Amino acid sequence: MTATSPLSTHHPAEIAPPAPSTNPNEAAEHRNEDLIRIFNDLFVDRFATELVRGDEEPIYLPANENRALAQVVFAHGYFASALHEIAHWCVAGRARRRLEDFGYWYQPDGRTLEQQRAFERVEVKPQALEWIFSVSCGFRFRFSADNLSGANTDMKDFKRAVWRQVHTYLERGLPKRARIFSRACRSFYGTESQFGPAAFPDPLTAVP
Repeated sequence: MTATSPLSTHHPAEIAPPAPSTNPNEAAEHRNEDLIRIFNDLFVDRFATELVRGDEEPIYLPANENRALAQVVFAHGYFASALHEIAHWCVAGRARRRLEDFGYWYQPDGRTLEQQRAFERVEVKPQALEWIFSVSCGFRFRFSADNLSGANTDMKDFKRAVWRQVHTYLERGLPKRARIFSRACRSFYGTESQFGPAAFPDPLTAVP
């Protein structure tokens, strides 16, 4: 899910994370089934929301008369897409979560420079959370401008903004749903000892 206007935040009550995996091989793998189970164990009962593997583009579908649970649908079974869509859900406030795709109109690939800058402003918080979730899962994070055929843009400012937002979250605290999910992932994947400010180096100075 990508959007063209700011998202709000919501802070639900704390939820206990699931028990960590007892299979040492699972920590080295990144299976959709594990991520779906972690998310759904945390949020199906409390927020009537489930994570769903989709066959096409990602989308958020609110609950309605034909759908008992809201659905965070990630694209083509991609692990990174799941983390990204979860990040958007964690940023979205209560009112936004009642609307399909949180009520945002998506400007497709091929954006102008002005449109791309607007996109990047909205994506800072979701991509910061996605980075945090990726580290929590021991999964490689990649910045995304999502504009392959549009205006050429320098991503340096965007990367730095995401990095700063990550460290703001680490210093001031994550939105509660994001904190709950990150903690559960760290428990499951055994990454707690590697998690902290040092896990998020400045992307403009870090050695690849």
